[in-house]
Amino acid sequence: MADLQLKALRKAFDDVVILHGVDLEIRDGEFLVFVGPSGCGKSTLLRCIAGLEDITSGELYIGGELVNDVPPAKRGIAMVFQSYALYPHMTVAENMAFGLRLAGYSKDEMRAAVSRAAQVLQIEHLLERKPKALSGGQRQRVAIGRAIVRKPGVFLFDEPLSNLDAALRVQMRVELSRLHQELKTTMVYVTHDQVEAMTLAHRIVVLNAGRIEQVGTPMELYHRPVNRFVAGFIGSPKMNFIGGTLTGTNTQLAHVALDDGSAVTVAADAASVPAGSKVTVGLRPEHIEASTQAREGAMRAHVQLAEHLGDTTYLHVTLTGATEAMTIRTAPDNPLKTGDTAYLSFPPQRGFLFDDQGRTLPGAG
Repeated sequence: MADLQLKALRKAFDDVVILHGVDLEIRDGEFLVFVGPSGCGKSTLLRCIAGLEDITSGELYIGGELVNDVPPAKRGIAMVFQSYALYPHMTVAENMAFGLRLAGYSKDEMRAAVSRAAQVLQIEHLLERKPKALSGGQRQRVAIGRAIVRKPGVFLFDEPLSNLDAALRVQMRVELSRLHQELKTTMVYVTHDQVEAMTLAHRIVVLNAGRIEQVGTPMELYHRPVNRFVAGFIGSPKMNFIGGTLTGTNTQLAHVALDDGSAVTVAADAASVPAGSKVTVGLRPEHIEASTQAREGAMRAHVQLAEHLGDTTYLHVTLTGATEAMTIRTAPDNPLKTGDTAYLSFPPQRGFLFDDQGRTLPGAG
């Protein structure tokens, strides 16, 4: 096992800067996940750790050793890609042992290593098959097994589940979590799917345009995002944002006049923000109450679409005078249906408040 340290790590392709001086510590045995929108630099950062991309400047340490100039094969890492990249003419056992054979291992050593990895991944019955006879999930297990046999100090995963269907992704998330618990090895995982991040990670690194926005546990990011970007990226469905103007505040409550003409109260400390300033209220879909009955202080909305999924109902609504839709997650027996008028409210302590720079004001969430 090994820890990693990234110090002012920068990566540029000619004049295009991809990573802007990343500082990060990854703990020994930790499952760390990089998330962020496409083009934010998460895969480039992973490839820099692997040694597949040269570091423009900064320092990278693995297990306390500076590895900027150490070739990938000697870094003690193993990487699993989105593509399985299995040799079609080889059996599962031969695919898993291929790297060991190139490294000069004996047949007995290769057989023992493959057998151990196959037991961990529960694919002993597949060892004599060829890739064309395997399902997508089985092929991904073989690709992971090929990494396991090398006994690396660090596993690197680059969107390994994105080629699988939804049901199989859920199954493989469970398998990866179990694998980490069994191997207790440092794992660094890249995904665009924040559900994967929330379910797998000890800590999540949220990247945006080559910079780290926030690092924290899944629930820290969910309850205490540092800014609007993180708040909107963590959570499924994503947070709803409503523009407004701060009309009054104290250290516990902020009063906001929304752009649709309604007024709401958020449990946030906005004392540092002058009255009359533009602010944004953030509401998670699961924290909004939607009713057919008008009530004092409720926001009036039009239900564009009601999705009844059995265990829950999603309402896609627009506030009066607004064009951007909001999403509400509500009980399956909620009577609202497509075309109805809905009245929305929320507990003040469940709202978020962001200043005009997108920074989270303390107190709510």
